[in-house]
Amino acid sequence: MMDNIYILLLAITIDLGLGDPPTRFHPVGWMGKLISFFETIAPKSGRAAPFSYGVFAVLLGTAIFTAPVYFLLEYLEGANRIAYIAVGALVLKSTFSVRGLHRSASQVRKQLESNNLKKARAQMPSLVSRNPEKLDESLIVAATVESVSENTSDSFVAPLFWFLIFGIPGAVAYRMVNTFDSTIGYRGTFEYRGKFAARTDDLLNLIPARLTGLVIVTAAFLSRKKGAQAWQIMIRDHSKTQSPNAGWPMSAAAGSLGVQLEKTGHYTLGNEHNPLSANTISAMLRIMWLVTGIWSLLCLGIEGVKHALAT
Repeated sequence: MMDNIYILLLAITIDLGLGDPPTRFHPVGWMGKLISFFETIAPKSGRAAPFSYGVFAVLLGTAIFTAPVYFLLEYLEGANRIAYIAVGALVLKSTFSVRGLHRSASQVRKQLESNNLKKARAQMPSLVSRNPEKLDESLIVAATVESVSENTSDSFVAPLFWFLIFGIPGAVAYRMVNTFDSTIGYRGTFEYRGKFAARTDDLLNLIPARLTGLVIVTAAFLSRKKGAQAWQIMIRDHSKTQSPNAGWPMSAAAGSLGVQLEKTGHYTLGNEHNPLSANTISAMLRIMWLVTGIWSLLCLGIEGVKHALAT
């Protein structure tokens, strides 16, 4: 149990200090390539066949990445403790990214500060899937804040939540399902093939998304921002998004910042007390880092309790 504390500390340190490796060396990049391979051999007609294939692809893909991690760590734990901690930390770090999220949002903010909407729009595909050409400055800011808040859950809180329950293989399995969902788990071309991935991802994020919302509210209270308003807006607006999970962190963020977040034709979250600007992105990033610190301490505390109970 004590080793899990060292692994978690080292993984967070690696992310903060080094960030993500190039895509060709990143396990999530390998996951994407495997999903692309599955897509090249997928059935193209009917409904039942694509859905069944989607179930098969998600289960097989998750096993392909999770099983080797499980057996490698089982071996290293008995063979060499230092290697076990080092490898475990590297694998765990690959399942989350805070520095990378900060970098992507900061690039958008810098372009807006330079009044360069064209370059700001060019940065948006790294954060959201919506068409950036239709976004004005306020919608760019809103989309960035939404992405940072939602990805604080998907890219940090959720992987560590599943790490607490099922260890490093649990975090890897979550990341594989989440990668499937972000690739094919949406309506349109992939609706039937991606339905299992989308529903499984919804299930896996059911608790983490709500925890993230609560931690954002806590961060707002601790930073002397609009904590009470963050809570009220989260309770009022969390169900307005199509996703059963994304609305929790996004509406909490809208309330804590005192802004209105809108995806045209889909939802509006929060109240328009403050204008949306590049400064709003900076404020959201400060909240993100505070949430990261709070959740890291909670996870370390939980692992510490687990160690104490086991000894």
